[in-house]
Amino acid sequence: MDAKTVAPITHKRTKKRRIALRALGIIIGALLVAVGLEIFLVPNNIIDGGVTGVSIMASKLTGGPLGLFLFLLNLPFLLIGYKQIGKTFAVSTLFGVVVMSVGTNYLHHVPSLTDDLLLSAVFGGIIIGIGVGLVIRAGGSLDGTEIVAILMTRKSPFSVGEMVMFFNIFILGSAGFIFGWDRAMYSL
Repeated sequence: MDAKTVAPITHKRTKKRRIALRALGIIIGALLVAVGLEIFLVPNNIIDGGVTGVSIMASKLTGGPLGLFLFLLNLPFLLIGYKQIGKTFAVSTLFGVVVMSVGTNYLHHVPSLTDDLLLSAVFGGIIIGIGVGLVIRAGGSLDGTEIVAILMTRKSPFSVGEMVMFFNIFILGSAGFIFGWDRAMYSL
């Protein structure tokens, strides 16, 4: 065989492997976020920031499933991400949001590992942070506010982290009215 017949096969195999590794990273990351939410934060009335936090509040106020709100409230941002950032990012994000939403639905009836608010906030935050990091590293996102922040930083002197923090101040402030100010402070 000459080099021309070997190269395309190797390239396809490498591309499939890269896609499989990205998908695995998104699955593991999204499931970690679901665990952090349903095993630590949500049962203790502690919220996360961004669209996830808004989804938790909507679920609490309506009694509807968290996974449904996570999916529905992220959809408009997915469309924006598709148009402004690209197809690969949007598909990766959609996949991650679906896995996270389904994961929260399956884990909803699993009891919290602790009733201690500080332990819940710390361990829930660590697990969610690792999960979000894996998804971002794999080329996706799990929260629509990150998409908006990415787009806003293109025309702003602020970083993505600063923009997300700005959004979260309003979201966590709103949580104070729903869950109480002590829970909003734990959410920080």
